Amino acid sequence: MGLLCSRNRRYNDADAEENAQTAEIERRIELETKAEKHIQKLLLLGAGESGKSTIFKQIKLLFQTGFDEAELKSYLPVIHANVYQTIKLLHDGSKEFAQNDADFSKYVLSHENKEIGEKLSDIGSRLDYPYLTKELAQEIENLWKDPAIQETYARGSELQIPDCTDYFMENLQRLSDANYVPTKEDVLYARVRTTGVVEIQFSPVGENKKSGEVYRLFDVGGQRNERRKWIHLFEGVSAVIFCAAISEYDQTLFEDENRNRMMETKELFEWVLKQPCFEKTSFMLFLNKFDIFEKKILKVPLSVCEWFKDYQPVSTGKQEIEHAYEFVKKKFEESYFQNTAPDRVDRVFKIYRTTALDQKVVKKTFKLVDETLRRRNLFEAGLL
Repeated sequence: MGLLCSRNRRYNDADAEENAQTAEIERRIELETKAEKHIQKLLLLGAGESGKSTIFKQIKLLFQTGFDEAELKSYLPVIHANVYQTIKLLHDGSKEFAQNDADFSKYVLSHENKEIGEKLSDIGSRLDYPYLTKELAQEIENLWKDPAIQETYARGSELQIPDCTDYFMENLQRLSDANYVPTKEDVLYARVRTTGVVEIQFSPVGENKKSGEVYRLFDVGGQRNERRKWIHLFEGVSAVIFCAAISEYDQTLFEDENRNRMMETKELFEWVLKQPCFEKTSFMLFLNKFDIFEKKILKVPLSVCEWFKDYQPVSTGKQEIEHAYEFVKKKFEESYFQNTAPDRVDRVFKIYRTTALDQKVVKKTFKLVDETLRRRNLFEAGLL
């Protein structure tokens, strides 16, 4: 009898412990569910090369702990690959122009750089790249400074030359140091096409300040073959941040060289606006790469893009830059209202001028986005 009572007591104790564990798990799930309700979901969308991933990296630097040494070191092969790929594009582009351009002579490499060019083009074709040594860096620098390569670079918009070219070519000696560890700035300039979905949680005013909202930002690949992965993220979104690279009005897509990047951005923007699940979703439009736009606009007319064919310059210098920017901004505003159903026109829509590489600009922009979304939440709660 005593043995039976003892056994029952053990069973009861085990049941009690199991029930306590179950209750604790349920309590944690309830707390996490409540916490999740206070996290706002942001979706970062845009065409390939619009600067989305750079903005994502800035968020990590600005509102999280940034990149530790291991993460910085992981970008070393990426940066070296960027260098090799870029010099190959420039070398091969100069050969193409030398064969097909009426003014072919200015694209012909100097005799001493021809062999170097072929060697570097071969390296750039490989799947695995060698470590960037001082010797290779010097050869790349010599080729970069060749007048034919500089003439080719002036036509970079025709060749998919990345925006990071100047920066990395100016820092070749540092990048080839035997003990080189990428800096935060190097990481921001490094180009890796986003595939799949990456996310980050942050608060623009700091995690410990009660006044700040907590956001979960999702970044997805912008190339056409990546967009099918967007759809499953569309539910429960507080705001869409759409990136448009306004400097790319004279460039074509990486995946389709017959397609103007700005026209692709326009159609993608309009498609996103019409999605039924974004009926009450706020839209934040980042007119990005303004730093490149303000230099390009004085050399390449906006009217080269079909969407901007009615643009008429009015001045020169800074005044012309502002005039051109306001024209582009107005085009996007018109597109927004033309592609927004009448019952959705009262949803929040804001436009921001951005340069993803400029940390101060990105920080200020996200604080403005945070302020806008907090005001919307207060309004919807009847507190404004």
